[in-house]
Amino acid sequence: MFTKKSAFFIVILLTCFFLLNTVGCTVIFQKGRKSDIEKIQSLQEEIDRLAQIMSELEGKLKGIEGVSLSMEDRGLVITFLDEVLFDSGKAKIRTEAFNALDKVASVIHTKASDLNVGIEGHTDNVPIKYSGWKSNWELSTARAISVLHYLEEKQVSPEKLAAIGYGEYRPVTSNDTAEGRRKNRRVEIVILPQLKKVAPAEPEVIEPKENLK
Repeated sequence: MFTKKSAFFIVILLTCFFLLNTVGCTVIFQKGRKSDIEKIQSLQEEIDRLAQIMSELEGKLKGIEGVSLSMEDRGLVITFLDEVLFDSGKAKIRTEAFNALDKVASVIHTKASDLNVGIEGHTDNVPIKYSGWKSNWELSTARAISVLHYLEEKQVSPEKLAAIGYGEYRPVTSNDTAEGRRKNRRVEIVILPQLKKVAPAEPEVIEPKENLK
């Protein structure tokens, strides 16, 4: 449908064409956003790299109960249910968990030593009563830090590590059932993609040829 808006747009185009061919002027085009394309390519490379790391971890962790892997917006997430790593209400890593953590640490050390790794502690919403912690925040934070120190001892660069405790406030499912609470009590090791900085593209300047007279 031909509207006043489209007619106005055509007039603008014709005016620009007239000016180019009669007066001569400089036109600047913000061409193809090369910087955006490079960012997308860089991100795809990082996604492919994390996928390879995930594949290797899947092979090493196969058959270990309570450990899962997922690719999310924030990066590659390795999830340990709390029962795999800790006794109830405790932040000391169980010796039975060393094997699984050793496999994770080995892959990070050999395949992702240049990447940042976040360790996140999570709990269910049952209030702390008898374990001595002030709240689930303290417990989740202490557990994240315990895993951080373990990875550091296994040659993961400390400057690449960070730990945080979310307590009960980032559940993955409802706390209304025992199984839901079990899934919410977890530690997540997140391998973060490395996004390269790309310089913004310079706009392309096109000089029209002078009119022949």
